[in-house]
Amino acid sequence: MRGLFAVIVTISTFLVLAAIAITIGIFSKSTAFPRKLEKLWIWFVVKSGGLKIRTEGAENVPRDQAVVFACNHSSQLDIPVLYFALPVPFCFLVKKELFKIPLFGTTLRQMGHIPVNRSGGKAALKSLKKAAESIKKGTSIVVFPEGTRSPTGKLQEFKPGVIMIALFAESPVIPVAICGTYKALPKGKLLIKPTEITVKIGKPIDTVIDGKRRDKEELTKEIEKKVAELLCQD
Repeated sequence: MRGLFAVIVTISTFLVLAAIAITIGIFSKSTAFPRKLEKLWIWFVVKSGGLKIRTEGAENVPRDQAVVFACNHSSQLDIPVLYFALPVPFCFLVKKELFKIPLFGTTLRQMGHIPVNRSGGKAALKSLKKAAESIKKGTSIVVFPEGTRSPTGKLQEFKPGVIMIALFAESPVIPVAICGTYKALPKGKLLIKPTEITVKIGKPIDTVIDGKRRDKEELTKEIEKKVAELLCQD
């Protein structure tokens, strides 16, 4: 019954708040107020679902520069949970196809999230470089290097594609492990199960050493290892 209640609250509050955000967007291009509405919606999702979120390692996040947060991905709840857990503002990389969905896509645009082309080739590279420019301008970004949600909750192999954003921006990468969201809402399920969730934030990993960008494959492997180590402590 709690899970069904959470679904109803999630959908109804999204429709109302998205409509408000879009209306405001007609008169202003600022993302400040729409982002506040987004956080309010996330609050409804988390509280109605009975989720209790605890953060470890918030002191590892620099407050004076934008970073890339590299996180494991095992549930649709990972995104709202990160809003509660990460101590600085950030945006998500979102596959460009989602921006074409009526209402939802417009809302994503209003919130300032960044479309990414996942088709490969020059178009994909161009979208990654555009995302890197956002980091240079001071916007931290969350990426899920696994590429898709884990069907089992176990960590999947990281792909170097999105890690290229940090290399282009020459910004630190912070490994993040989200523990408990798979239990609360595994892939393929709709109803949220009240769960205690822990988000563990690791220390920054440099993308540039001695003035040179690191090898993307080597960097990706290191980030994957750090996230795995954080998960193993759960």
